Amino acid sequence: MIRVELVKLLRRPRTWITVALLCALPVLVAVFLSVTHLAPPPGKGPAFLSAVLNNGSLYPAAGMAMVMPIFLPIAVAVLAGDAIAGEAASGTLRYLLVRPVGRTRLLVAKLITLTVFVLLAIAAVVGTSYLAGTMLLGNAPPEAVGEPGAVTSLSGAPLTPLQLALRVLATVGFVTVSMLGVAAIALFLSTVTDSSLGAGLGALAIVITSDILVTLDAAASVQPYLPTRYWLAWVDFFRDPVFWRDIERGLLLQAVYVGVLLLASWANFMTRDIKT
Repeated sequence: MIRVELVKLLRRPRTWITVALLCALPVLVAVFLSVTHLAPPPGKGPAFLSAVLNNGSLYPAAGMAMVMPIFLPIAVAVLAGDAIAGEAASGTLRYLLVRPVGRTRLLVAKLITLTVFVLLAIAAVVGTSYLAGTMLLGNAPPEAVGEPGAVTSLSGAPLTPLQLALRVLATVGFVTVSMLGVAAIALFLSTVTDSSLGAGLGALAIVITSDILVTLDAAASVQPYLPTRYWLAWVDFFRDPVFWRDIERGLLLQAVYVGVLLLASWANFMTRDIKT
């Protein structure tokens, strides 16, 4: 069942169109930066964007900062919202469950497929951003950071190429876990409704509401529990030393959301009456 779902994911044109659109934004921004040589001042625009003109190796982090707040969650919510509701709306859900495929096994296959999509999308953004950054923006002069290939961290200390690569990989892991939180919300809603659009929009509504409340002083009491509260904590991987507090809190919060919502999805799906 898992193999079938993965094949479906990789064969669908919308998968690759979505990935291409996610990669297009960082590449487009890199082109504009390389042509105009105008980067936003520190503190404005996406994280790292003010430092990439002479430091293209950091552009994968800037690329993640561009797609993380809006575009990546939209892609994940749409796909996850379609996981069960799309099958029900098209009439294939009953066919799948008539076969010797348990509901738990189907739900696990959908979850693994969503995880693969998130990893695929993030890897594509990181890879294309690295190519665009190094080809169009170049690297920092060796004397500026102490050794060839090194980059300057947000704390001012140099990071070796190996350190940078490890921190990019850690960022990929953190963002993946964060997006699984979105996937868990949309997957739960997908077991509640037969409308994949409704499930996806419902998940996005929750994400947008969380984003607004995170910036609202009046909501300070609930902010530590909002799903998007620590989404940008991965930026702390690029400090030296790494600031672990928000990273650890973000991972724990997402683990709770994913665990609770997947359990709720399973409980709801196991008792759902499949009529079509």
